[in-house]
Amino acid sequence: MSDNETMSTNTSVTPAVDNLQNQQVSLSSPVKKNRCGAFVGSKQRTLVINMYKAKIQKQPDAKFNNLMKIISEESGIGYTTVCKTVRNYKNNKEVKSPNKTKNRPTINDKVDDFEKNAIRQKIHGFWIKNEIPTLKKIVQAISDDMELPTIPRTSLQRILKELGFEYTKRNRNSALTERGDIVVWRQKYILDIRRYRNEGRTIYFLDETWVNAGETCNKVWMDKTIKSHRDAFLKGLSTGPKNPTGKGKRLIVVHIGSAEGFVEGGLLCFESKKNTADYHDEMNGDTFYDWFCGILPKLKDNSVIVMDNASYHSVKLDPIPTNAWKKDKIVLWLSSKGCSIETPMVKHLMLDKVKEIRHLHDKYVIDEEASKSNKIVLRLPPYHCELNPIELAWAAVKNHVKYNNTTFKLNDVQKLLVDGVNLVTPDMWANFVRHTIKEEDKLFNIDFITEEFEEEGTSHVLTITGDTSSDCSD
Repeated sequence: MSDNETMSTNTSVTPAVDNLQNQQVSLSSPVKKNRCGAFVGSKQRTLVINMYKAKIQKQPDAKFNNLMKIISEESGIGYTTVCKTVRNYKNNKEVKSPNKTKNRPTINDKVDDFEKNAIRQKIHGFWIKNEIPTLKKIVQAISDDMELPTIPRTSLQRILKELGFEYTKRNRNSALTERGDIVVWRQKYILDIRRYRNEGRTIYFLDETWVNAGETCNKVWMDKTIKSHRDAFLKGLSTGPKNPTGKGKRLIVVHIGSAEGFVEGGLLCFESKKNTADYHDEMNGDTFYDWFCGILPKLKDNSVIVMDNASYHSVKLDPIPTNAWKKDKIVLWLSSKGCSIETPMVKHLMLDKVKEIRHLHDKYVIDEEASKSNKIVLRLPPYHCELNPIELAWAAVKNHVKYNNTTFKLNDVQKLLVDGVNLVTPDMWANFVRHTIKEEDKLFNIDFITEEFEEEGTSHVLTITGDTSSDCSD
């Protein structure tokens, strides 16, 4: 329907509201404006539609934007809301009120992965000093760190739960220790990567990051040696927080390297279309799969590929049944694996059978592709970015972009990115890997320190609930 046409009446636009509109237009007192950001319900939107229909009947040749401005002034509703309301009505022939409930980000969304990793490292720091980490000490340590955000005590407990921490109570003391599955994952990873190094295999590390067109910084990282991953991140070189400070368009970047340097021809760089807060939203299984398959021939035979646990890294070759599956679908899956089903059988018993054989079928798409090329994939424990030396390489690359970015145009930033990658030499990469090995040793020893604490006396685990009233004594 064009602006010059008269809009047809709708059952949702009532005569009572028409009268209310006519009365409002005739009032001589100033119109009370809607508070910025206030919810605009269906009654107010119906009022806008009635006002538009009345005015377009009187002025069929009036321009749309001018009408919207007049309606906004007379109704007190924002111009943008008025425009959207009218356009939606013209397209859908009905007045719709938006969902009043907003999807607010949780504390786990607001605190990025590197900040979570820093929190975990602070807890480990107490163990290294042979101090028992308590919630009170961790809150104080975070408060003292100017580079970390202020996190309320209750919110911190939610983050600790996501990181896999729990309270372990021994006698009258309690401490923050990591869940057994996190410890097992970390220990297995470190033991595996040590074994692969001793076997003389080439170990590659891959990761994704982002670069904004508005990247800039006031500090320059010129250190020849590395004190810590954290040290690099805190100098304006952080590689992947969920709330980037740069503005404008964004590039999503993927690369892979080893102690011998970045793999030639391995750089993938493309413009972000979604431009969401989390750069991981831009990547998907298909994009990563295509890049990964293309990079495999460029890697040495019998090598190891280290990566994190992003969802697009871990697409299942054959999805494993879960509690969300329907019974008939679980039956088909079990039958396809040669498992006989006795009927009738409750769903939980079916899932128990799935659990018995899942280790034979729980495989990832990219792992199978790597295996075809005589390579294996090794996954990092969650929130352990200090075990991936490519994070330091990204810090150096982004430092080059930030220091030399003067035009803030995406094409120029992309050229700086490529130049930055070329400036990361094999010697730098070897230094990054040596630093990472030190981090591996530190984390490996921490698990023995916490284990000693747990074995010194009778201990039991208390669940972190997020409710401060359930805290153990500090």
